[in-house]
Amino acid sequence: MKIVVLAGGRSSEREVSLASGSKIANALIAKGHQVLLIDLLVGTPKYTSFDRAYEECKTDHYYYEVSEVLPDSGKSLENEIGSNILEICDSADITFLALHGGIGENGKLQAMFDIYNIKYTGSDSQSSLLAMDKLVTKKLMRFHGIPTANWIVVSNLDQLAKVHLPAVVKPIDSGSSLGISVVETEQKVKIAIKEAFHYSDSHRILIEEKIEGREFSVGILGDQILPVIEMIPKSGFYNYQNKYQKNRMEDIVPANVERHLVEQMKILALKIHRVLGLSVCSKTDLLLDKSNRIFVTEVNSLPCMMTNSLFSQAAAAEGIEFPELCESIINESLKKYELQVLV
Repeated sequence: MKIVVLAGGRSSEREVSLASGSKIANALIAKGHQVLLIDLLVGTPKYTSFDRAYEECKTDHYYYEVSEVLPDSGKSLENEIGSNILEICDSADITFLALHGGIGENGKLQAMFDIYNIKYTGSDSQSSLLAMDKLVTKKLMRFHGIPTANWIVVSNLDQLAKVHLPAVVKPIDSGSSLGISVVETEQKVKIAIKEAFHYSDSHRILIEEKIEGREFSVGILGDQILPVIEMIPKSGFYNYQNKYQKNRMEDIVPANVERHLVEQMKILALKIHRVLGLSVCSKTDLLLDKSNRIFVTEVNSLPCMMTNSLFSQAAAAEGIEFPELCESIINESLKKYELQVLV
């Protein structure tokens, strides 16, 4: 199969995406596919067809690692889509979206691909849009009876009187925990809001009630709910550095928690997956407080796909190794187009 793995782009999560994309591309190459890893931001200036680009640029191995330094917001980059992206993706059998943040996750790229009848992995544009907007997601969760932390929305520093501390400050439209801060003083709230705006394209910031508890994640692959995984940071909380740097986290899968709590987490993950209209795959993050109450924090329509990511670890615990996981995502995506799946 001819597969474009699309990664990078103009996003603060660019590095994570390129790291995910390289792992996905390598896994699909190992399964015998013709694969091109392409940066959404750069494109392929010299080539307009998959066959020609593959003939000139194919490689047996891609490599990219996430830097320990916090990334820039990506706002300084001008282009959204590089040269010949639409042409290359249109001439491939399918485009594997290894994108995180920006137009690759907020539904804009999916909508464009739909217009040009380009086949891609993951959820459709509307579902992607809903999942990327944390405020919309929280409102939908509250409406459908899915427990989530109380929140307020602020648009400037003059609204700090509304903030009850301690709190969690986060961008409405960013992922990978970029721009998220746990704050306990009013002075730190101001700093946190500025940091959140740095990583956001919105004029509003989300401030949530801080819930003390354990952090969990539930992945969904097609109709299958993957084992619950617990994330235990060795210091701080589940932030960008702890997520993507080695030896910063202890991930326990399957999670060591009572069976009825595991079942509740799975039920909630599946419910928000369906409420948002997601398909193919998703990852839902949850908190379990000291009273064993469960709160959903957010949902990812395009889970990180590095080989040691939570989604990949959960799949492995179910006996799905990384190359098979990548092909499973393609198979689930082909079902959207009523096409024959890979054998």
